[in-house]
Amino acid sequence: MRRIILAFMSTVAAVVLLFGYRTSTPAPALATTAVAAAGSGGSSTGSTTTTPDAPSSTAGSTKNVTGQTAQTRWGPVQVQLTVTAAKVTAVTVLQQPSGNGRDVEINNAALPVLKQETLQAQSAQIDSVSGATVTSDGYLTSLQSALDQAGL
Repeated sequence: MRRIILAFMSTVAAVVLLFGYRTSTPAPALATTAVAAAGSGGSSTGSTTTTPDAPSSTAGSTKNVTGQTAQTRWGPVQVQLTVTAAKVTAVTVLQQPSGNGRDVEINNAALPVLKQETLQAQSAQIDSVSGATVTSDGYLTSLQSALDQAGL
């Protein structure tokens, strides 16, 4: 009888430990406009601006759209899109985690891949970069915000 109780209690303890283990981190939260504005040097986040030399017609106009700042556990990530004729023609990363040398190393490898995939996919339906999951998640959050503002 003691063995049965011991085996049962061990099984219950193991199940509780398994269900209590967290395997992923929560999705990055979007920063408020005030925090994002302060983090980007005072520029307005989430705004749509038209470049000065762009034609006035909507079909061929070029505009820069800034996504909201995504706060990740390693630091903020924010992207800006250049949109011409309803097509993303360029991606600029305005903010990225840079708290230490490892952050810079990871982002120097990951961000060009994310930019290229964005230009090819013309959407936020791109894969995260292995080894840069947190930055990738922040990039995708800010990218989707910019795409929504651009109406794409």
